[in-house]
Amino acid sequence: MLTKRQSNILKLIVERYIKEAKPIGSKIISKTLKCSSATVRNEMAALENAGLLEKTHTSSGRVPSEAGYRYYVDKLMELKEMNAEDMLKLQIVFRNQQLALSDVITKSLQVISDITNYTTVVLGSTSHENLLKQIEVVPIDENSMIVIIVTDKGHVEHKNIKLQDVSLEEIKKTVNLINNLIAGTPIDEVSAKLEYEIKPIIGKYVKQHEQLYNAFYHVFNDFTNQEVNVVGRHKILEQPEFSTNIEKIKNIYNKLEDKEVLRNIEEDDENNIKVYIGAESNIDDDVTVIKTRFKTPTEEGTIAIIGPKRMEYDQVVSMLEYMKENIER
Repeated sequence: MLTKRQSNILKLIVERYIKEAKPIGSKIISKTLKCSSATVRNEMAALENAGLLEKTHTSSGRVPSEAGYRYYVDKLMELKEMNAEDMLKLQIVFRNQQLALSDVITKSLQVISDITNYTTVVLGSTSHENLLKQIEVVPIDENSMIVIIVTDKGHVEHKNIKLQDVSLEEIKKTVNLINNLIAGTPIDEVSAKLEYEIKPIIGKYVKQHEQLYNAFYHVFNDFTNQEVNVVGRHKILEQPEFSTNIEKIKNIYNKLEDKEVLRNIEEDDENNIKVYIGAESNIDDDVTVIKTRFKTPTEEGTIAIIGPKRMEYDQVVSMLEYMKENIER
């Protein structure tokens, strides 16, 4: 258990290091706390012995260890209220009645990525958990229509497609064929079933079968791929701790390209905000992932912010809480 002074020193070091990205010396802390440098040095040595601070090779100052960040997040962090300008940017997105919920989430994560300069991720309900209930089509004009995909969990997805010189009757035949033969299939298996079960027989029933098959195949393929959406993938690599380490940059970028790695972010079903620091992130020892789950009557999933271990935890947690509250409203 830390003393009050040790807690204050650790909090100051973590928060200054987050902002400055350079080791923090005793003089800066002693001026802030109005006590002698010798006293601060002794306390910093005690924090280092406790595994909460680390020395660097290039400076006499200290930086937080992984355990130090964890102690800060669990016991010392005070959430920062979002400023009015950032709230307004998000509210413009949340109040846009023209946007589907999935677009609202993606656009609000873009706003957060721009504000924080971190990478953001949304993971939809895993497609193997959603079964195809039915598809419907709504013609817009002679050459375009909306395809509506409905799952057994009540998730509804809309896709616009364009078809050249295909009659509505041919389209309806294709829809009936898919609904009769593939309804009840997990969404992530529908594309394969279209290829192996629908493609060989569709020509017997539908004249423009090739164009229709390709259109519906791409609709389902896009739906499955939408499950993981990364915004601002490059932003985490612009952080100073990664700028000179080419191997680390490659490793992190490859992890952010790997959908299986990203899907691991949503492994647990807890609704509260979770913070994974360093090795806990399963991405890199110098990376933090902060995430929460959301659930609405029609959609559920996980939103996450990925940044350096030297992340502004108080700001990010507040933003995720605000975003979750508005998504579920």
